Amino acid sequence: MNQKERNAIITVVIVILVGIGVALAGSQGGSRAFGVPVFALAIGWAFLVQWLVFIPSFLGKSEKFFDLTGSIIYTSAVIGSVLLSETIDARSILLMVLVIIWAGRLGTFLFLRVKKAGKDARFDELKVSFFRFLQTWTLQGLWVSLTLAAALAAITTANRKELGIFALIGTLIWVVGFAFEAVADAQKNRFRAVPENKGKFIRTGLWSRSRHPNYFGEIVLWIGVAIIALPVLQGWQWVTLISPVFVTLLLTRVSGIPLLEKRADAKWGGQEDYETYKKNTPVLIPRLW
Repeated sequence: MNQKERNAIITVVIVILVGIGVALAGSQGGSRAFGVPVFALAIGWAFLVQWLVFIPSFLGKSEKFFDLTGSIIYTSAVIGSVLLSETIDARSILLMVLVIIWAGRLGTFLFLRVKKAGKDARFDELKVSFFRFLQTWTLQGLWVSLTLAAALAAITTANRKELGIFALIGTLIWVVGFAFEAVADAQKNRFRAVPENKGKFIRTGLWSRSRHPNYFGEIVLWIGVAIIALPVLQGWQWVTLISPVFVTLLLTRVSGIPLLEKRADAKWGGQEDYETYKKNTPVLIPRLW
């Protein structure tokens, strides 16, 4: 066992402990089913499904169902949480619908992209190592848990309130973020479908305003979800507001923008048109002019 595999084992243990902590915090004052907090059941479900799908994926050395699995967990977790909660209100239904719409679109988009490409290059080294590949699937379990935390807390809480200004503002912000992400993905898909664009980088549409408009949309929509959830959070449930913070840090500091920027620099760095584009285009927040 090499150092990378040992580090992967340590990471898996830490991730599980963090997941348990989130489950305990978000469960305070929430509904229970089968004697267990519904919030905790949802978090446990997120990790369980990841590990179950990991087994055939490792045996087949395939990452094709990685993104689709995440989307299925998002959808099943919110639906299950709504159905198992002692009370179902308008806020719960609203949050469930928003998450399902987002997860359905993104999951389908990513699955078809990997299917078309035949593989996801990010997994080339990971899928041949049991512990490193397990680490990846376990991290996605934490990703789902932390991203959904605020929504799950609002869905399962015993503190119910009518929809108000926070729900309206949060929904509008979600719509803006979702539109940004969906349009950016569609524009990039159309760009890549043109044979003449092979080996080139996109700099039209929203991509002329931001180098990563899809990630901007992703961050914004989860801020919207957190705002919708905000009025009913109480006690340790406030910890679940880490949701949009986690998404932001993940995309801007860990696995999103840093990796793509590094890959783009390696591919087009030094080319005048790329350097000009990079100099004049914000990395995340779109320019308005």
